[in-house]
Amino acid sequence: MPSPSGPAPSGPTPACPDGARAAGGTRRADAARPPGYRAVFAVHEFRYVFAAHLLSSLGVVVCELALSVLVFRITASPLLSALTFALGLLPYAVGGTLLSAVADRCPARRVLVVCDLLCALAAAGMVLPGTPVGVLLALRCVLAAIAPVFAGTRAATLGETLGEGELFVLGRSVIRLVNQGAQLAGFAAGGLLLAAVTPRAVLALTAGTFLASALLLRLGTRARPARRGVRGTGRGALLESSLGGVRRLLADRRVRALLLLTWLPPAFVVVPEALLVPYSGLLGVGPTGTGLLLCSMPIGAVVAESLVGSLLGPRARLTFPMGVFAVLPSLGFAARPSLGWAVLLLVLTGTGISYNFGVDRWFVAAVPEELLGQAMTLMQAGRMTVMGLAMGLAGVAAQWAPLRVVMPAAGVVGAVCVLAVICQVRRTTPGRASAGPVRGGAGPGARGVAGPPAGTEK
Repeated sequence: MPSPSGPAPSGPTPACPDGARAAGGTRRADAARPPGYRAVFAVHEFRYVFAAHLLSSLGVVVCELALSVLVFRITASPLLSALTFALGLLPYAVGGTLLSAVADRCPARRVLVVCDLLCALAAAGMVLPGTPVGVLLALRCVLAAIAPVFAGTRAATLGETLGEGELFVLGRSVIRLVNQGAQLAGFAAGGLLLAAVTPRAVLALTAGTFLASALLLRLGTRARPARRGVRGTGRGALLESSLGGVRRLLADRRVRALLLLTWLPPAFVVVPEALLVPYSGLLGVGPTGTGLLLCSMPIGAVVAESLVGSLLGPRARLTFPMGVFAVLPSLGFAARPSLGWAVLLLVLTGTGISYNFGVDRWFVAAVPEELLGQAMTLMQAGRMTVMGLAMGLAGVAAQWAPLRVVMPAAGVVGAVCVLAVICQVRRTTPGRASAGPVRGGAGPGARGVAGPPAGTEK
């Protein structure tokens, strides 16, 4: 298997020959320009990671939709059908805490492949005729519990695949773009498939996407050992190791502040999103208008992420202002905007996703190297859990107060909470905030840990 490409080596640029001096100014400008997405996809191994993530993400979305339709056809219960979506969020807390040590205790490629195979088995179990509804929902929980371990392990290995500088940040951006795009494409593809074949046939196809993802990861990524300092902990209980790692991470003020900065903006952003169906009913726009509203936020996220990743730099400067801005457009719902204005507000909300560029880099710099996989797992699990809780609380609040009060209230409370967390992040920054290199660089949270990325090839 060919060795993966890596980021361009650091160091002084070779002297320009005399014949090329005329282009010297342009070349120096190019060297100073931050790398774009093309540099990420130039890394051979990352292309396999991207393709595998695209397949598994589409599989999850289509599986969720097909399972919801299947449960409704079996039970005719809207509650149980909706529960299939809720169960996609709540078990994240279990997998992200009790199983988080797996990301660092085991070789990364093995973890990723096994996670995909377990997801394929769970999807295959849903296909079997006569499977009770309770078992179907339990299998959905299995998928959700595996997801944070898979996501955390993959995020940690990006540092080994791309290095831990700008390419790592852009690689994380590509993963977010796939997540947002999968929501749009997955629901569209799932709807078309369900119009042509049965839900169980669609579930069988999703099992195939997980198997294909596992094959890509097995053949296209390098076998790396478990992280340094973790390989000797195999004798300890997994639960004890996971909880101990979580306690160690949360005890660090810097890590805790960055985790909150990762969790809080999405928690308040999803409040108006969770209430879009009743809001569309309030406007009387019908299914087409409802679909347009639901697509608006992912569209804004994809556009903003693509533009920032391709054109802007240094990107970390956007972290604080965009973190606050993400929760502000919901204030506009106090005026009960029409469909067009509501779509604009939601698109603007989606653009707030660009605040992650700085958080990703600072977080990787702040966590101990031997807990990087567990830290990324905890980050993902916490984000999904607080989003699920926020959706539930939004529904409860909407039972007692009008939507034009609940939706803007999320913006007010969110702005206050995000500003408070930003102050905490600033207080815990060792030195002036900048977009410098992580681990051994001058970026926020850098602890001067020099040397190559963890998990070198055997």
